Amino acid sequence: MLIGYARVSTLAQNLDLQLDALNKAGCEKIFTDKASGAKEERKGLTEALEFIRPGDTLVVWKLDRLGRNLKHLISTIEGLNKRGIDFSSLKENLDTSTPTGKLIFSVMGALAEFERDLLRERINAGLAAARARGREGGRPQKLNDKKIEMIRKLYLEREQSVAEIAKAFDVDRRSIYNYLKK
Repeated sequence: MLIGYARVSTLAQNLDLQLDALNKAGCEKIFTDKASGAKEERKGLTEALEFIRPGDTLVVWKLDRLGRNLKHLISTIEGLNKRGIDFSSLKENLDTSTPTGKLIFSVMGALAEFERDLLRERINAGLAAARARGREGGRPQKLNDKKIEMIRKLYLEREQSVAEIAKAFDVDRRSIYNYLKK
């Protein structure tokens, strides 16, 4: 059975083009969403994924209608594949029930993994370069050295609790302990 899924990003947009294409392709049931692709929860997609059964094919008009990004798209299609469900995109002429479709999808998956690896590599290289220049990552320190020294003195005098010191300097108690460790 061919199960269709159509999505537009805003309420002002129209599903007619996608619905016409899915009907023409022979979809027996079509689920829809009027929601941004960036949204995690899409009711129509959730219903389609719950409805669809092994041996069925999920059909979309265009790849970007299914996934928020390449990683999400591949993850969704892999999930379908594990359940014995094929996937088809009309615009890109991609059909995972065919050997060519499986190959194209495998290449897409490999490219997505390559992209993630490159991104991780660039981030790590940037962090290493920053560390080599003496920069540390993270949020800038809220208190300067003079205030940290005052905190140390107050703590050692034991006249105020750590909570009171933290409140006086407008920081969390954990921050006081972290400053004292340094």
